[in-house]
Amino acid sequence: EVQLVESGGGLVQPGGSLRLSCTTSGFTFDEYAIGWFRQAPGKEREGVSCINNNGGATYYPNFVKGRFTTSSDNAKNTVYLQMNNLKPEDTAVYYCAIPGSPYYTCSGPYDHWGQGTQVTVSS
Repeated sequence: EVQLVESGGGLVQPGGSLRLSCTTSGFTFDEYAIGWFRQAPGKEREGVSCINNNGGATYYPNFVKGRFTTSSDNAKNTVYLQMNNLKPEDTAVYYCAIPGSPYYTCSGPYDHWGQGTQVTVSS
């Protein structure tokens, strides 16, 4: 059974940093792309990063480039999202997810999701 568990969320002031973790099990970690997404109240879910563990390529949308970094620890089956210079508009529930097959890349589709972790950026 595929399991994805996010942790590391919390309350942080603008300009601060957080590191989220996505601990996984139930699939061959180094064969899959793993994406990070977020959803704020009243807004659609959006992707914020992806790492393709089969090769190591990473992808970010422009609105987080230079602030967010994703990395993998294959020994721990864990993916991280380092978030720096956080802004109030980064407030959202953050999720990690994997596609339904190792043949799918960061473009998805994503079939397995974690339960999410809340990130609140506020002074």
